[in-house]
Amino acid sequence: MRSRWLDVRLISLCVLLSGVVWLIGISAIGSPTPAAQYGRPLVLHETRETPLDLEVAGDLIGLAPGSVRYLKRADLRTFPPATFLVRNDPNFMAPTRVSGVELMALLRKVSGHPQTDMIVAVCSDGYHANYRHSYIEAHLPLLALLLDNKPPKDWPKDSETHQQDIGPFLISHPDFQPAYKVLGQDEIPQIPWGVVRLEFRDEATVYGAIAPQGPHASDADVQDGFRIAQQDCFLCHNSGPEGGQKAQRPWTVLASRAAASPDHFAAYVRDPRAENPSAQMPGNPRFDDATMHALTAYFRTFAEAAKR
Repeated sequence: MRSRWLDVRLISLCVLLSGVVWLIGISAIGSPTPAAQYGRPLVLHETRETPLDLEVAGDLIGLAPGSVRYLKRADLRTFPPATFLVRNDPNFMAPTRVSGVELMALLRKVSGHPQTDMIVAVCSDGYHANYRHSYIEAHLPLLALLLDNKPPKDWPKDSETHQQDIGPFLISHPDFQPAYKVLGQDEIPQIPWGVVRLEFRDEATVYGAIAPQGPHASDADVQDGFRIAQQDCFLCHNSGPEGGQKAQRPWTVLASRAAASPDHFAAYVRDPRAENPSAQMPGNPRFDDATMHALTAYFRTFAEAAKR
């Protein structure tokens, strides 16, 4: 008798478990999990098909260093989507809903070495924005695909001249708050517009190109200047192949000016058009004497190294 009841109970339990498994299966078919929906293999295309394709280059997964490939908008939409309302981005004249792909997701899936690589966003005018691991983790930058649910052709013009297109891509943040301060200078947000290319680069190599040189490289003021130059000067000025190309004034020119005439160098950095009315460089009136002393000490290490 007990055996019969045990058999009945076992049969009932099996039926119940089968029903649960069936329901889970139906649920999985009807509502794909994020892993199933966004974990599909990424295709990197060899040619650009439209101006809205994103160029990616550098250390790409499964490819030789320095390779160049393209991601279509449809490819970017296979990443987990992110949307936020941004209120403190000076590129926008009003609060704007930004939708797109987090840079961390791109780094993890596109980079050949996501633990040591960084992302360099290259703009159509040669401006570079640099996203090291620590910055990405602290500020969650996002590559925008839509602004207020609108595609790039319907995006507003730039907030300064109101004449330039800010697409095909730009990068913003949910709510940027400075994570550190150097002397009197807060960390500044990296918010480029007109982004046409993302480079996946070894972080040590990129910043090694502008590491201070010579016997004073480890001095406190030189190191402060180094940190300030990373988030300011490096956006528009280059050292060899690294850094921005917008200014067309390489690191060696800055170094020679800092060494030859520190006062003129400081005056130019603070207010370029007061020194040269045709200057295109934006001024830095927020740079106090301590900041300019650190920047000058930093750049002079390159001039000193060139003499040896």
